[in-house]
Amino acid sequence: MLFPLLSNFGGFDLTDKDKITDSYIRYYLNRLQSMFVYENIPDSMPAKYLELYLLINGNVGVINKDGELYAVAGGFGDIPNAYYIPTKYIVANPYLKVSHAYEIDKDITVIYNDTMNVGLMPLLQRYCKLMTENLISMRIETINSRMSTIFAAADDNTKASAELYLKRIEDGKLGVIAENKLLDGINIQQGRANTSSNIINLIEMQQYLKASLYNEIGLNANYNMKREAINSGESQLNEDALTPFIDTMLRERIEGIDRVNKMFDTDISVRFNSAWFDNELEHDLTIEKMAAEVEQLTATAEAAATAVDEVDTVDDTEDVEGGDANE
Repeated sequence: MLFPLLSNFGGFDLTDKDKITDSYIRYYLNRLQSMFVYENIPDSMPAKYLELYLLINGNVGVINKDGELYAVAGGFGDIPNAYYIPTKYIVANPYLKVSHAYEIDKDITVIYNDTMNVGLMPLLQRYCKLMTENLISMRIETINSRMSTIFAAADDNTKASAELYLKRIEDGKLGVIAENKLLDGINIQQGRANTSSNIINLIEMQQYLKASLYNEIGLNANYNMKREAINSGESQLNEDALTPFIDTMLRERIEGIDRVNKMFDTDISVRFNSAWFDNELEHDLTIEKMAAEVEQLTATAEAAATAVDEVDTVDDTEDVEGGDANE
């Protein structure tokens, strides 16, 4: 039942930093599930869990257990090789009844999320914690914006009269103060100034953090703080910085899947998906277009150079013939 489940979220605490940060991270991990698509992957090794291990742990092991391939989380150990890379992958999986130190590239294949084997959790935690702090500040500023006027009452009767006056105003009715004594007993102070300006700054900060995180994972999100419209050149200033990290992630997956295919005789493949695939396709088309334009310019330049050479040749011939005639 959907609606009873929705009712359980009524108690979400907007001051609980850990819960808000955890929520942000989970939603970004959901989005990142669309980053890569795997083809011909065995049913015993669902792509979504393979990806979660890579994004969270930075690596994942692939083993053959009773004729089925499984993606397993583990840790590195034993004596490193000549490049100080661990040679064994230690796995403990109660369901598979596995507790073993597998020799890498012999008994197990390890796929890496990136060259440094970091994963995305440090990146997500950094930005999501900052967004959490900013969100809490936005909440505080929003509440403070209601305090445009502060009433200080001298006694309980004056306080009750002031509350009744404010209640009538809130209800859309005219408020009337019957006695001057009420006005004499209330001290009115101005609330916080420039609250709207502070909220705008916090909104821009939130947009900047989100855009920066999207840029880190290869999606172009505008974080330009100009109030005016921006031109196409300004919107494309950071495009060159979008792809290096995600290209590394794709390369590590392709190399890791190739090792899986060789060790276990499979035919799995991986590529970009969703918006990342569209960006890659657009990038390739742009490169092809630029290459075609360069080729056209080169051909035009060569044709022009050939025409100049022909003119020079004709001029030289005419000079020679004219010189013979004079003689």
